Amino acid sequence: MNDPIPDFDEACAARAARYLDTLTKPPGSLGRLEALAVSLAGITGEDFPTVTPPGVVVFAADHGVAAEGVSAFPPSVTAQMVANFVTGGAAINVFARRLGARLEVVDVGVAGELPPAGIVHDKVRRATGNLRREDAMSRDEAEAAIAVGRRATERALAADCRCLIVGEMGIANTTASSAMLAVLSGVPVADLVGEGTGVTQAALVHKRDVIEAALVARAADPDAPLDVLAKLGGLEIAAMVGAYLEAAAKRMPALVDGFIATVAALVACRLEPRVRSCLIFGHRSREPGHAHALAALSADPLLDLDLCLGEGSGAALAFPLLEAATAMLAEMATFEGAGVNDGGTGRHHDPV
Repeated sequence: MNDPIPDFDEACAARAARYLDTLTKPPGSLGRLEALAVSLAGITGEDFPTVTPPGVVVFAADHGVAAEGVSAFPPSVTAQMVANFVTGGAAINVFARRLGARLEVVDVGVAGELPPAGIVHDKVRRATGNLRREDAMSRDEAEAAIAVGRRATERALAADCRCLIVGEMGIANTTASSAMLAVLSGVPVADLVGEGTGVTQAALVHKRDVIEAALVARAADPDAPLDVLAKLGGLEIAAMVGAYLEAAAKRMPALVDGFIATVAALVACRLEPRVRSCLIFGHRSREPGHAHALAALSADPLLDLDLCLGEGSGAALAFPLLEAATAMLAEMATFEGAGVNDGGTGRHHDPV
């Protein structure tokens, strides 16, 4: 049985907010960094939260809809990029090393052959079905992939990671994510689907047509997120859902990456609304659907760097802001402790 998701610790967050006003700075002068520190306190239930070391988990799987020619890259690139993760050559490897992060690569449904070592082999099936022609997966397979994600979070926790960064790799997964978001948000496909990883204008029109046809054929229920996930989603997207659910259950902050990660977060929040308070959004992708996914979650990301890579890369770039927020709480002097006049603002000097 899965652990229940606890409520956001409002009392702890309030203590952190009061304590911030005793530090040697004008009230609110560190802006969103202060709000981030308050959020981390409420998520973790710790007056002085810690987010290091972070755990990065990259879930990989293939998509049957790639056969419709919706991506600029062939499906074989999924397995090739997984091999690149293993040898340390991808962007997320570079950023994870800079953070001192634990990095794990999980095969949930890659169709091609993978190196035997350096990967957690937790495959549910080899690629999803072609959602234009059939359901992407069964409900049981979607639930099994969610369980893969939960296990990955459990491993990160067992390795003493204090924050989770979830990434993905899967050719054509923007197609699956766009289809899911269209159902969950009610936003027209034309407003959601962009160029992704470099498709041409003609290919873009084709991609939209494929998604429109899939929406009609699959007829997923917008009020049943698991139905949407099973009929239109991806195995790695389902695993991300599970990772978020488990992180929330364990009071572990989860730093959300770009478009695909945010769609997975939306599914997790539709399944269990209390997940939302445990999520911190790392960046705003240039993928047009991302703005709509963020709006559906009332989310305001920390960064806007015009990224559209995935892998968890944007979330990894945002992670130092979480470190700064926790360091501010733990290391800044109070007015009283530093012997600095607070200017008569009447701040409370009680310890947290």
